[in-house]
Amino acid sequence: MRLVLVLGDQLSPNLSALKKADKDTDVVVMAEVADEASYVPHHPKKIAFTFMAMRKFAKRLRDDGWQVDYTTLDDPDNTGSITGELIRRASNHDAAGVVYTEPGEWRLIEALAEMPLKSHCLPDTRFIATHKEFEDWAEDRKQLRMEYFYREMRRKTGLLMDGDKPEGGKWNYDHDNRKPAPDQVEFDGPLKFTPDNAVIDLVADRFDDNFGDLQPFWFATDADQAQEQLSHWIAGGLPKFGDFQDAMLQDQPFLYHSLISFYINAGLLDPLEVCKQVADAYDNGDAPLNAVEGFIRQIIGWREYMRGIYFLEGPDYTARNGLDHSRDLPDLYWGGDTQMNCLAQAVKQTREHAYAHHIQRLMITGNFALLAGVDPAQVHEWYLAFYADAYEWVEAPNVIGMSQFADGGIIASKPYISSGNYIHKMSDYCGSCAYRVQDKTGEKACPFNLLYWHFLDRHRDRFEGNPRMGNMYRVWDRMDAEKRETVLAEADAWLDKLDDGQGV
Repeated sequence: MRLVLVLGDQLSPNLSALKKADKDTDVVVMAEVADEASYVPHHPKKIAFTFMAMRKFAKRLRDDGWQVDYTTLDDPDNTGSITGELIRRASNHDAAGVVYTEPGEWRLIEALAEMPLKSHCLPDTRFIATHKEFEDWAEDRKQLRMEYFYREMRRKTGLLMDGDKPEGGKWNYDHDNRKPAPDQVEFDGPLKFTPDNAVIDLVADRFDDNFGDLQPFWFATDADQAQEQLSHWIAGGLPKFGDFQDAMLQDQPFLYHSLISFYINAGLLDPLEVCKQVADAYDNGDAPLNAVEGFIRQIIGWREYMRGIYFLEGPDYTARNGLDHSRDLPDLYWGGDTQMNCLAQAVKQTREHAYAHHIQRLMITGNFALLAGVDPAQVHEWYLAFYADAYEWVEAPNVIGMSQFADGGIIASKPYISSGNYIHKMSDYCGSCAYRVQDKTGEKACPFNLLYWHFLDRHRDRFEGNPRMGNMYRVWDRMDAEKRETVLAEADAWLDKLDDGQGV
């Protein structure tokens, strides 16, 4: 007999390791271990979600006839690591070896490869593009732009295709998906489910010092509940998702977003099946093309592209620092005092829900870290720790590449930076902020305004030749010299206060 490893983000009955195994002779191994729960200081909700979903999936496998050796975190025999549990279980069963599906983090891939057991690693077939398909697409390309990869995924899946042409005549309707925040949200947000209180108590006891609110806990924790949430969102949230997917409202953390990335990334929902259900809503006249295409692009385009980049670039990707940024991540990311309302709201939402949508991550917390010159490794660890949908294969390229430009431009053709004006346009945060978004200099000037120009000035040698940034430098150069000096001096003073731990 063999052991069959199932990790906490592989909770799918169609997992390749399960497909390869024999339920009559093989034993499934699942384990809640300290190494996985604490290699970064995970949000308590993320840990609780993973443990609850794992326990339910283990029961599902047992009900389906599998023998499952499951180790809880508080088991006195728990060795504390995935490899330790496999070695212990192999000894107990005199197992011939281990079969497992490729993990989504180099850290685990390397640990399993070095394990003193005969093992067989299988590809993760839950994704649309194989590693080889992505490598073949990337070969000899000067720029690895997601848009062109996305078109290949559309052709492969047939989603939103009219023969060999895109539905509606365009591949991308992003131009229609940039409306500012609405006056009111006509969707009641995600469904809320009853948690496993035993897991809640365990996580509360073991991880009470971790940043993040454990309760109230309402995530779906099995495939049926996740499907309920998907159906609920398709009916009520999808029709306006496209229009307002970039908008931000202070008292509306979810707006029209699906909140199913947790469930897809953990294996509770199949990404292609999700996209088919969303496409059906368009075919049935229940959702507009801009909303449906925008969502499907995130799944079969961006999500698949992120995974492709992660494995193409290799284990050193998370250590890259193309702009040589070295500032420590400030305390405000852990709820420290700040007068910047947009950052306070994004961090508060992260603390409460282990969730923030893509614009809050990219253009609030990510934009600030990039403008301030924060060490990208620290930014990467923060995102990996505190978002319930964050696994390194998807989080690292989003942060190291897209958000922090630390990979030198592999993913993004230019840094994703903005002044306060973008945040003002897309949110209601600025109206109740201590700073004034209209002020470019002075005591009340929005820090994003000061730091935007400071970033461009200190990285001029790198970016002034970028065709997408030339106009920014022309605007800077047309400013009065004295005003430029004032902007830079005030930005330096503001960063000094940040470094000194003063309230900013």
